[in-house]
Amino acid sequence: MENRPYGDLDMNGVGNAGGGRYRRVCTDGVSKVEGDVQADEFRANGVTTVGGSLETETMRANGKLKIEGKLKAGKADIDGLIDVLGSLTGEEVVLKGILNIRGDCELERFDASGGFEVGGMLNAGFIDIALYGHGKAREIGCESIRVRKIAKSIWKEALQKMFSKWTPELQTGTIEGDDLDLEHTVASVVRGNRVVIGPGCRIGRVEYRSEYRKHPGAQVGKEMKTGE
Repeated sequence: MENRPYGDLDMNGVGNAGGGRYRRVCTDGVSKVEGDVQADEFRANGVTTVGGSLETETMRANGKLKIEGKLKAGKADIDGLIDVLGSLTGEEVVLKGILNIRGDCELERFDASGGFEVGGMLNAGFIDIALYGHGKAREIGCESIRVRKIAKSIWKEALQKMFSKWTPELQTGTIEGDDLDLEHTVASVVRGNRVVIGPGCRIGRVEYRSEYRKHPGAQVGKEMKTGE
């Protein structure tokens, strides 16, 4: 990474800048930062591209953000569309919009309202998903997960058009955790301690240890209680 003074980077309008180590990065407009970026605080408004990996303690993104490498963030608040071409690691992500990750996603907490796609595994302690479009991950591992379908009324017209062709459901191969409360979920295997399968679910096999409930409208191929 290029050596730079530990200062601030402020970009307004249309512009380009070099990567490096900063205290604060703030973009507003159409901006591109070339190379890897390290920052205590990263704020992006408008259309922003990071031409490498981004590591930051706090992150706030409004609009469209593309990260061409990995993203590591302590806490990230995302409103809009974000594409991460590598993996995402961090403590907490609060999403209102669309998140696309080509690699794995590993967090302490994931609160998502909208839609997302994780090319690898989604691993988080606590997952709370409110779907307006589709959610997708190869596998999901967690302590607890809650999946619901969001009410259309809270979305503006432009965002409704963005999601118009998306089926509001979570699609994954396996979900494994302790406390699983699912609606509108399609999975091959769901495995947990306490498992609730709600409306809109299509599950190949459910394995549970202590508690299991199934909505009459849900579809489950096989149900089995396992040892403690």
